[in-house]
Amino acid sequence: MKVQVKVNNMNRMKTKEVQIGDRVIGGENPILIQSMCNTRTEDVKATVEQILHLEQAGCEIIRVAVPTMEAAESLRQIKKQIHIPLVADIHFDYRLAIAAMECGADKIRINPGNIGAEERVQAVVNKAKEYKIPIRVGVNSGSLEKNLIEKYGGVTAEGLVESALDKVLWIEKMGYDNLVISIKSSDMMMCVRAHELISRKSSYPLHVGITEAGTVTSGNIKSAVGLGLILNQGIGDTIRVSLTGDPVEEIKSAKLILRTLGLRKGGIEVVSCPTCGRTKIDLIGLAGQVENMVTEFDHLSLKVAVMGCVVNGPGEAKEADLGIAGGIGEGLLIRRGQVVKKLPEGELLPALREELIRISEEKRPGGNGS
Repeated sequence: MKVQVKVNNMNRMKTKEVQIGDRVIGGENPILIQSMCNTRTEDVKATVEQILHLEQAGCEIIRVAVPTMEAAESLRQIKKQIHIPLVADIHFDYRLAIAAMECGADKIRINPGNIGAEERVQAVVNKAKEYKIPIRVGVNSGSLEKNLIEKYGGVTAEGLVESALDKVLWIEKMGYDNLVISIKSSDMMMCVRAHELISRKSSYPLHVGITEAGTVTSGNIKSAVGLGLILNQGIGDTIRVSLTGDPVEEIKSAKLILRTLGLRKGGIEVVSCPTCGRTKIDLIGLAGQVENMVTEFDHLSLKVAVMGCVVNGPGEAKEADLGIAGGIGEGLLIRRGQVVKKLPEGELLPALREELIRISEEKRPGGNGS
């Protein structure tokens, strides 16, 4: 039975610690949020700009595609301009994996099965050992070996796990165990089952996610359910919410999933009413503006309510630290259920922001709230 540790009141599977750049995953370390650039890695300027934007949103590990030698060599310049660990995603050409490590990658992601002959995989492992760089062994349901499909009568969770562990054993026999495992499927329940199985058979840290989850709407629902089922069992050391869209949306979703499960503290939780016939304000637009605005106050741990009715708003927002409630062309600023002042509709968002700035200043060392 694998050892479990208590983290934020949840039992988590204790995995091997692995260092990625200046961050450590596994063990009792927090679950880190990862994303992947959708820029051409060869375009250093665009890639750096996207990574810095993702950093600001809360991304803690970033992966880039390395399909060419030019992309591998671009890692040198990218690495100098970012502040989070850089992972190189490699397929097929072992020389790209070696070059990526030489050019500054903090981790590489490979599927040993598509790298080729054993001596090529050994060359990658030797370079990783030389540079002390972890290897993420990735297996997807779409690339499962034919013999395992035949053995299990199709693509199954059991087949995914066997494939991943075979590749891990292959690298271990080459004398290396600085590994992270990733097994993904677009079939959510298959993915959950695979993680349940592999967590019992391996102590390597797991990068979890539902691959090819879909658009921001459908992908978020699929990822929230799937990752929720996996993480709530104490499984997972890094996560990615894979969405077809702006990678920043992946970070927002990942943070919310972790906070909802109690696996991450801090940050502002925005609650809002679903609207009804009493709503006399553009509550949908206002709630979206609030959700975007509060991201710059991620250092605060607060609940902010956005309500569409000045009649029930104060009462409904009483459990929130701050709130706004709209009426006909005007609204209320609320603090812990008490109305602070009445404002024109256009001043609600600025007033809320001023309150957040005030709270931030109070919480700074030497501030009134220190």
